[in-house]
Amino acid sequence: MRVYIDTAVVGGCFDDEFSEESRALFDMARQGKIRLMISNILVDELSLAAGRIQKVVAELPQHSFEIVQENEASRRLRDNYLEAGVVGISHANDAHHVAIATVSGADMIVSWNFKHIVHFEKIRQFNRVNLEAGYGAIEIFSPLEVI
Repeated sequence: MRVYIDTAVVGGCFDDEFSEESRALFDMARQGKIRLMISNILVDELSLAAGRIQKVVAELPQHSFEIVQENEASRRLRDNYLEAGVVGISHANDAHHVAIATVSGADMIVSWNFKHIVHFEKIRQFNRVNLEAGYGAIEIFSPLEVI
């Protein structure tokens, strides 16, 4: 199963509220139960994070993840989300995470971002735009629902 993660999941490894579930998700990847999808957007966001947060991804075994890149299709879909008002322009990277996961064929997105991604109304809106753009619906969960 290919699981797209965003930066909140990585940072969650060091958050008292989210660390147990975040670390369990990474353990599932190390054990080969899931394959993490890491985008260039996540890599860019991590470059601004503390070293211990960067280390979570840097120390993953090669078999546990794949790198996915933004492309013209993901940028178009991101723009569709923004035009539809799913999220505001100041949260364009959140929309881009969903777009990259959708275009790359992720089985699901896992995030702790309950305001802009893992929210029942946002999920409906993202999927409405996906269907209008000719893509399938994408499943979106918190790590707690996946481990």
